Amino acid sequence: MLVAGLFLFTTAQSAWAQATLLNVSYDVTREFYKDYNPAFAAYWKSRTGKTVTINQSHGGSSKQARSVVDGLQADVITMNQANDIDILAERGKLIPADWARRLPHNSAPYTSTTVFMVRKGNPKFIRDWDDLVKPGVSVIIPNPKTSGNGRYSYLAAWGYVVRKGGNEQSARDFVGKLFGNVPVLDAGGRGATTTFVQRGIGDVLLTFENEVFLIEKELGGESFEVVYPSASVLAENPVSIVDKVVDKRGTRKVATAYLEYLYSEEGQVLAARHYFRPRDAKVLARHQATFKKLDLFTIDDVFGGWKKAQAVHFNDAVCSIRFTRSNRESSCSTWLRKEMVEAGD
Repeated sequence: MLVAGLFLFTTAQSAWAQATLLNVSYDVTREFYKDYNPAFAAYWKSRTGKTVTINQSHGGSSKQARSVVDGLQADVITMNQANDIDILAERGKLIPADWARRLPHNSAPYTSTTVFMVRKGNPKFIRDWDDLVKPGVSVIIPNPKTSGNGRYSYLAAWGYVVRKGGNEQSARDFVGKLFGNVPVLDAGGRGATTTFVQRGIGDVLLTFENEVFLIEKELGGESFEVVYPSASVLAENPVSIVDKVVDKRGTRKVATAYLEYLYSEEGQVLAARHYFRPRDAKVLARHQATFKKLDLFTIDDVFGGWKKAQAVHFNDAVCSIRFTRSNRESSCSTWLRKEMVEAGD
């Protein structure tokens, strides 16, 4: 009996000393969190003496967020737009509505921006947004219905027109022409990269800055070039614990520490090494050669925030743009659903 009791106590103590977390994230953070997770686990072990194992789930940001609302037991969610975390509060009642106030910079520890990747030599002479709408230019963008990456590309193009003095109609026409040059819409950013890099489709890929750097690093810069447009959007990448899950699983303390550590010097350095723009000014200054200075505008600046942008540009019932494909005009939602089917989503 004594031996059995000791065994049960030891087993319970071992379980208490270990924890697991699930981080549900978007497509192009795989490499970053592959390095960040063991760094945090080592920090947590040194601080508490406890072991933590972090599991990852990646995909198109909006699809990932919906999976959490539908029951995927994420302890933390690390997205590329606030809108995909807001739905956890609005639809799932999984987090408080003011979740963004819990951590600095509206709970966005690092940022990125939308840039262009072209084939070596830039055969279509793509230099800025206007070049993307020219006849004969094939543009690869992930699906704005399922991907925050795609939404940022859409809004970056719209904002470019508005900031040049264009009105809503001219911005609508411009973005319509842009998506008229998109042959296929993948569900997420990594799928779009595969279409452009491995399948050889398209003249230019629109994606996050960190993704193009990773492509260059992997392929040695021999096949592609990065083009920085004259202006682009600031992609703020927010994070949150999922309150109902961490309280049920007893992981609130370690999950909160996991996100707070993103703001530490080591977390910020790791973000910069993976080509995310760090919030820490000192860390950013040490990596200034990596990150080109750009005219960056925020979603708040041009669109009044993500909730307004979602309602005006991406909700099915009020989608603001009409696309032309093969001389047929159809609504945004219908066109995007068709492309999602064609892309195998």
